[in-house]
Amino acid sequence: MRVALVNPGWSFDGSIYFGCREPHLPLELGYAEALLSRDGHATLLVDAALDGLDEAGMRRRVAAFAPDMIVLTTAPTYLFWRCAPPELRVPQRAARSLRDIAPMLVAVGPHGSTTPHATLAKLDVDVVVMGECEEVVAALASEPLDRVPSIAYRRDGFVVVQGAPTAARFVDAPPLRWPDAWMARHRHHHHRFDAHAEMPGAEVEASRGCPYHCSFCAKIDFRDKYRRRNLDLLLQELDGLRAQGIGYVYFVDEIFLPDRRLLEALVGRGLQFGVQTRVDLWKPDMLSLLGRAGCVSIEAGVESLTVEGRALLDKDCRISTDDLTERLLFAKQHVAFVQANLIEAGTDDAREVAAWRERLQQAGVWANEPVPMFPYPGSPDYRKRWGAPDDRAWERALDWYLGQHARFSDIQEARPLRLQQLETVR
Repeated sequence: MRVALVNPGWSFDGSIYFGCREPHLPLELGYAEALLSRDGHATLLVDAALDGLDEAGMRRRVAAFAPDMIVLTTAPTYLFWRCAPPELRVPQRAARSLRDIAPMLVAVGPHGSTTPHATLAKLDVDVVVMGECEEVVAALASEPLDRVPSIAYRRDGFVVVQGAPTAARFVDAPPLRWPDAWMARHRHHHHRFDAHAEMPGAEVEASRGCPYHCSFCAKIDFRDKYRRRNLDLLLQELDGLRAQGIGYVYFVDEIFLPDRRLLEALVGRGLQFGVQTRVDLWKPDMLSLLGRAGCVSIEAGVESLTVEGRALLDKDCRISTDDLTERLLFAKQHVAFVQANLIEAGTDDAREVAAWRERLQQAGVWANEPVPMFPYPGSPDYRKRWGAPDDRAWERALDWYLGQHARFSDIQEARPLRLQQLETVR
C-alpha cells in the first residue's frame, strides 16, 4: 500500500492553544512511517508546517504520490497532544483538501482518542484512530477494518467504535530518521532561553506516559501508561541527529524521570537538551548529573505553593514548598535555564506568590504567573466536572473556560473564540 502521512500547516488565530507555535517534528507520523516501511509499504511524509506549504502546495505534493491511504494528524506533534488546540479548524481544511485523493482518509490525534464520534463527523474522514497511533496505522495498511483495534469508522450508516484507546509498545520504537533538508530548516530549540540557537534543533522521545495522575493533565486516552524506551535504540536516534548537525534536542516525555544510565550515556555526546519534569523527584546528585549530561533547560511543574493546592491538583508531592524551592535553586547551579510552572489552584495567596516568584527570579529561576487551568476532555479535571466526554466535550470545556476567565495566557493576542466560530459547519 502507498501511505501519505500529513502534518498540516498550522495556524492558531483565535485559539485558546497554549503550546508553542513554532514547527515541531511530527513524531507520531515518524513512528508510523517507520513501522509502515518495515512492513514493506511505500510512504510519503509531508509536513506542511515545517516546509511552509500552503493548502494547494500540500495537496499537490500528496496527489503526486497517488496514495491509497492518507493519515492526517489533529495536533502539532506528540509533544502537544495533551494541550492540543481544542478546535479542528486546520485539520478540517486539510481533510477537505485531501478528501478525493485517496480511497481512505484517516485521522489520528487527541481529539479522536477522546471524542471519536464528533471527530469522525467534523473531519468527514473514513477512520479515526483512538489512542497512540503508530501501531494502529500500520495495521490499517495491512488488515481489513473489522480486524483493526482502537478505531472508529462508519459502516452501513452507523458509527462503529472498535475497542478502546490503545497504548503502543513504544519500548522498542525504532530510531527515527528525518530528511536532511528538514533538519537544516528546523532551527527551533523548544523551551530554550539560555542562548541563541546556532545549530538546528529536534524533538525526541525517551519515555512515554506518566506514573502520576495530576488532575490537569490530558493523558487518560493516550500516553498514559509509563514506558521507558530501549536505551540503545534511543542513542542510535540521538547519534543520527548529531550526525545531521543537530545541537539541541527537546525530550517530549510527559515526565523526564531520573535515569542514571541514560544521563551517563549522554555525558560527552555533544548534545544539549531540554526536559519537562518534577523537581521533587530529583536528588541533588542526579540534578548535578543532569547538568553534566548536557541539560540546559528544565520546565518543572510546581503548580501550587500550598500543600492544599497541590493535593487539590492530585500532585502527590511529598516534599514541602521550602524543599521544592531549594531544589529549584540547586538545579539552577547546574542547568542554564530553570522554570517553575504555577497553575491557578484557588488556594495560593497572590502576595505570597509574588514574593516567591521574586525570590526565584533574583536567583535566576523563572517562575510564571499562575495560569488558569483548561479542563481538557482527556484530563481527570474534565471527568470530575462533567463525567465521561461526549460529542460536545471540547465545546463544553472551552465555553466553561471562556465564561470563567477574563485573563488568558500571555501568548494569546486577543480573547479566544468559541469552537463554533472556529470550526467549519458541515
